[in-house]
Amino acid sequence: MEQRRLGTSGLRVSRLALGTMSWGRDTDPDEAGASLLAFLDAGGTLVDTADVYGGGEAERILGGLFDDVIPRNEVVVATKAGARHDDGPFGGGASRAALLTALDASLDRMETDYVDLWQLHAWDDDVPLDETLAAVDVALTTGRARYAGVANYAGWQVASAAVRQSLTSLPLVSVQSEYSLLDRSVETEVLPAAEHHGLGLLPWGPLGRGVLTGKYREGVPADSRGASAHLSGYVGRHRTERTARIVQAVVTAAHGLGTSPLAVALAWVRDRPGVVAPVVGARDGAQLLGSLAAEELVLPPAIRMALDDVSSPTPDEDPDEPDLPPWCPPGS
Repeated sequence: MEQRRLGTSGLRVSRLALGTMSWGRDTDPDEAGASLLAFLDAGGTLVDTADVYGGGEAERILGGLFDDVIPRNEVVVATKAGARHDDGPFGGGASRAALLTALDASLDRMETDYVDLWQLHAWDDDVPLDETLAAVDVALTTGRARYAGVANYAGWQVASAAVRQSLTSLPLVSVQSEYSLLDRSVETEVLPAAEHHGLGLLPWGPLGRGVLTGKYREGVPADSRGASAHLSGYVGRHRTERTARIVQAVVTAAHGLGTSPLAVALAWVRDRPGVVAPVVGARDGAQLLGSLAAEELVLPPAIRMALDDVSSPTPDEDPDEPDLPPWCPPGS
């Protein structure tokens, strides 16, 4: 698998990232371990998790795989903090105390001394940005994190954080945002801000939350995320008439190329300007193998242009308020 530099940093990662949102909830430890081994065997290195995935179980499962199954130094571990809120003295969210407490808890769960990429999971209106980024400074200077980034930030928020960190010797290197043929709103402000400040984009939801695979064209499969009580809204947002037209274009392209709709949708995002590594969340090995199969696919210019045209953002898409997944606090 091709390796790409993350932003303008010295960190190199695989151009596909393995997401772990389902680990500890829909994916058991054995299936998670098999998926990770398949990902590494294909040349993947970047594994993305968060302290809220599975209530912390995703990180715990990942930590349990180190050494016994895979060497820690073969994996670029990216985790997140800042999406938890509570009524304790630190208030959760992106306060300095809450973030550093969360980071230490993540390290304990993963049984490691450091994470390669620590990401602020969501903007927090209740905490001054300088305080939030002071926690990033501490994490980096103490070696608990090697690099830092942000996730689910609007364009002006990305720019504000990047400018503040540029005044130190600890610049941000990445931004993680939803990006797919179904949601291109990041192209308006987030991507330009990221490119201007040297941040690499890590798209989450590159398959349109599963809708771009085509499996929802005739309804909601019983074993899909759309049928899940905790993820039905997550998937349902992308089931619209506009979506149906885009999915049909993806299916048609896949048929002509002799590949899967999944591969077409993933290849489109992977090769967009500014993108470093789409984050693919696979519940099992079969789903992951489908994503890995896209590694060899290069979309012909004519097909790429057709997909660009059919998925062109509509005027009512608001780039300033990113749509957060259900495990993020509302209003952040």
